[in-house]
Amino acid sequence: MRTKTLLLTAALSAVTLGTAVAQSVFSVNAVGYVNVTVPAGKFALLANPLNQPTNNLTSILPGVPAGTIVYVFGTNGFAQATARAGGIWTGPAAGAVINPGDGFFIKNAGTADLTVTFVGEVPQGTNLTVNLNAGINLIGSIVPQAGLLTTNLGLHAANGDVVYQWDTTAQGYKSPASTSRGNGVWTGGGEPNIGVAEGFFYSSKAAGSWTRSFNVNQ
Repeated sequence: MRTKTLLLTAALSAVTLGTAVAQSVFSVNAVGYVNVTVPAGKFALLANPLNQPTNNLTSILPGVPAGTIVYVFGTNGFAQATARAGGIWTGPAAGAVINPGDGFFIKNAGTADLTVTFVGEVPQGTNLTVNLNAGINLIGSIVPQAGLLTTNLGLHAANGDVVYQWDTTAQGYKSPASTSRGNGVWTGGGEPNIGVAEGFFYSSKAAGSWTRSFNVNQ
């Protein structure tokens, strides 16, 4: 019941990097990895920052302990998948595909901190797009880059769009939420500062897209 309550209050999202460490290392062929630490017994809100040939749970979360739980968000709310021994996932979201820029909750059900390691190709190009539906979206940066959401990461929010970030330590949403007033102006929590591999909920007034140009040499 506590799990359901936490996630439903979430249906309105980011690992707090004060308690969760994210870092990325790139090779010259633009293949890299990102490590994120999820504290024992806690929920974190992550986003896939790297690309695999198939971005299913087995590919993007290899080696997580049995009992680790993932929650993906869609038009019908949350769906759950649970890791089992041997890299098998069970549950309604067992076949989920989480592409770069897609966010998800993860629950570390263990008694020790969990290091989640994303491995894959760094998305590059001039038309890297995260699609935004009108309403609630669970997203993250499509590239492994940290920074202020508009100033550094190029999401030009419309007036009235809202960002909800997750506080891993407090196990709740940061308050107040960040509300866009257009033209790069943010009120409430101010302009969101997004970490590498951090997911967040984005309430969009209208359908649109978050498009980036990115090169590892930038």
